[in-house]
Amino acid sequence: MYGWNGKVLRVNLTSGEIAIEEVNPQMARDFIGGRGWAIRYLYDEVDPKIGPLSPENKLIFGTGPLTATPAPTGNRYMVVTKSPLTDALSCSNSGGFFPTEMKRTGFDLFIFEGKAERPVYLWVHDGEAELRPADHLWGKDVFETDDIVRAETDTRARVACIGPAGERLARIAAIMNDKHRAAARSGVGAVMGSKNLKAVAVRGTQTPALAHPEQMKALCREVTEEVKKAVEAGSALRIYGTAYVPPVTNEVGILPTRNFQTGVFAHAEDISGRVLREKYLIRPKACYGCPIACGRLTKIDEPPYVGEGEGPEYETIASLGSACGIGNLAAITYANYLCNQLGLDTISTGVTIACAMELFERGILPESDVGMPLRFGDADAMIEMVRRAGLRDGFGDLIAEGSYRLASHYGHPEYAIVAKKQEFPGYDPRGAKGMGLLYATSNIGASHMAGDTAYMEVFGVPKRLDPLSIDDKPAYVKYFEDIFAIVDAAGLCVFLSIRHLFESTYKLEPVRISRMMEYATGAGYDEETLLKAGERIYNLERMFLVRAGFSRADDTLPPRMLQEPMPEGAAEGHVVELDKMLSEYYRLRGWDENGVPTQEKLAELGLL
Repeated sequence: MYGWNGKVLRVNLTSGEIAIEEVNPQMARDFIGGRGWAIRYLYDEVDPKIGPLSPENKLIFGTGPLTATPAPTGNRYMVVTKSPLTDALSCSNSGGFFPTEMKRTGFDLFIFEGKAERPVYLWVHDGEAELRPADHLWGKDVFETDDIVRAETDTRARVACIGPAGERLARIAAIMNDKHRAAARSGVGAVMGSKNLKAVAVRGTQTPALAHPEQMKALCREVTEEVKKAVEAGSALRIYGTAYVPPVTNEVGILPTRNFQTGVFAHAEDISGRVLREKYLIRPKACYGCPIACGRLTKIDEPPYVGEGEGPEYETIASLGSACGIGNLAAITYANYLCNQLGLDTISTGVTIACAMELFERGILPESDVGMPLRFGDADAMIEMVRRAGLRDGFGDLIAEGSYRLASHYGHPEYAIVAKKQEFPGYDPRGAKGMGLLYATSNIGASHMAGDTAYMEVFGVPKRLDPLSIDDKPAYVKYFEDIFAIVDAAGLCVFLSIRHLFESTYKLEPVRISRMMEYATGAGYDEETLLKAGERIYNLERMFLVRAGFSRADDTLPPRMLQEPMPEGAAEGHVVELDKMLSEYYRLRGWDENGVPTQEKLAELGLL
């Protein structure tokens, strides 16, 4: 095989057995890698009705055929499992340096099954693997764990681990790698904690051969030069990171504010990339092999907010900032560091705290339950809730359960801004209606990483769509979901992929990425086969949900999005006309009216 290692490392945590398996070449091609291979294994081996935190669930780390290749941003890995937050799927991805090092160990996938009797960590190096005791690591935060594991294995190793949040099975816990990078969403850290798996350390020197190395190098050089020219011309991602976005979403009226009660925030400029750059930026920071460097290495020294680390990114600013009514960027940055240290998803954490703030201000959540006032705009209260959530301390025990369970506990689930129980990212869909359909239909719950139509509706890439119109949105949502499946499975970052690896026509044609895939693997990829593979992955994920009991009733949005018109701003008066889009989306997908893929569609995709 080219591009792939063609090997899976299977780790039975119950017995301690570690096995190496060869990958079927046809399966490899049909499901690309990473996210695609992982759902194939999960669908075949896991009963979708099992408890996500039971030993019967499996946790899969997956790289793609373009991970650890010359492909710009070819440095992502996926974490796939049944989600304890949504009871659906998790497909969380992360960059940094861990994914490349993982691929270089000689394996494409790690499959963890069962549950260790006591805490352990996995050490994988150049085709060899061993489980080691981790009792001494249990209770350590992410930063401490990373340092200790590298000291015990190899100082050049890369580490993915959980913090106290994952150990305590917080449903909003992340898996952190390289200390500050996160496979964050859907509670994957809780699944890792439920297995008593504290960390995974990787070090390798094995790089899979490419089918057409010279053509690959030439294409990658061409793309890299194109990106460098964009950077030299003043790329906002390089200058400000994703933190450039708050004023943009605020202008179009979709910046989540006070638990999505509105899309306009008076302090949007105060939490912008400009302020981050002027006051707190040390330098831009890139993941391995990335010419963009959208990461932010930052430092704050404004007591009581003192610290240094990576971030915050836009989604963090929106959730811990405007969604909580907080316009203090130093406080938001400090809360971001704390989330990374404890191992929390910043999106779900921030939006859950925002939900609690609204419940408090409406008189539903008593102050006696929290032990302190919890009002919008109170930065110190927000930070304290982050700490409590990560430790499941007091009221933090409910924050750790996520918005839906928190709001339901108080009899008002309508104040949880979630889809399939997962918190919304930083785009209010009343003013970007494709995002509304995306949140509702996503196999992992609300997520901009499931198929971000905001590229078109907000940023005009490759062309601008009217964000307030529902015309053609079902077709675009389907298309974006399929191409995001391709990008995830290939092991790439969407930032560069969407802008540079797809032809910028009326839609995103996978011209360059199909060439890159073919040069890497020699497996016969072209535009048509690649798009079909993306659709195949998405449909198999949907079938996992169907077997778990999900249906059209779950493809919905909170009442606020469907019934409460946006009160102000560019989207004033708008709601999401979901039902008008949903049936057309199902038709385009080849699904029945209940959202179940038809036998004809499954046969077409080779899934019967």
